[in-house]
Amino acid sequence: MIQTPDKNLEVQSQSLGIDLDETLKRDKKVLIVDDDSDTVELVKRILRLSDFDVASARNGLDALALAEKILPDVIILDLLMPEIDGRTTLKKLREITHVPIIVLSALTEKSNIVDLLNLGSDDYITKPFNRDELIARIQAVLRRTKLLSVIDGVSIPEIGLMINFSKREVQYQGKLVLLSPKEFELIQLLANQMPHIVSYKDIAEGIWGESHNFYKNRIKYLVHSIRDKFNLVKAGNEVIINASRVGYRIQTD
Repeated sequence: MIQTPDKNLEVQSQSLGIDLDETLKRDKKVLIVDDDSDTVELVKRILRLSDFDVASARNGLDALALAEKILPDVIILDLLMPEIDGRTTLKKLREITHVPIIVLSALTEKSNIVDLLNLGSDDYITKPFNRDELIARIQAVLRRTKLLSVIDGVSIPEIGLMINFSKREVQYQGKLVLLSPKEFELIQLLANQMPHIVSYKDIAEGIWGESHNFYKNRIKYLVHSIRDKFNLVKAGNEVIINASRVGYRIQTD
């Protein structure tokens, strides 16, 4: 359950995170999108005590404008809002930013949660929520999106995968994996969009510059070939995940 802040909360928060609705500071920034003023103020106080700078938007239209203005590190998004709802806001946010988006909502149906994850949200927290869980979820998505970087590439230590873009090299479990040019283009495309799902259409356009139905089988063949090569190094660890017939993503957990 939400823990009500104690009477010293406001005094403590003055020396920690900044309320970006009052002043603009370039640091760890969270954008809260919710039309309920009590929820917004509570979440602001919780985040400021954890040394986050925070801004808020009361509807989706304001959220889109603020996201481009302050460039937040994380967005916390409610679903039931005026102007445009949270689901539409999520889709529009994904057109302008790849930062983590955590949905915070009273809706608990699994179908809603799965749908939102497929649309591009990074996590889902139901109301009422626990203060410590909220901070832990934010820290977790930040860790996932700031995976250990290498020069012009990415490294995912959780699964032992390292991709060097400029050298066009892939290492898995410490061993070099030789990929064909198209195989490398595919895994590079997925790595650039992780942890999000990349649709068949976007993969086809990214690799071949156009999208037609017959490219779906080519994509499946490339994924199958890459998986075979990874399995020769270590079997049973799925590096490229099939995402509900929509497309693919790279395993980051």
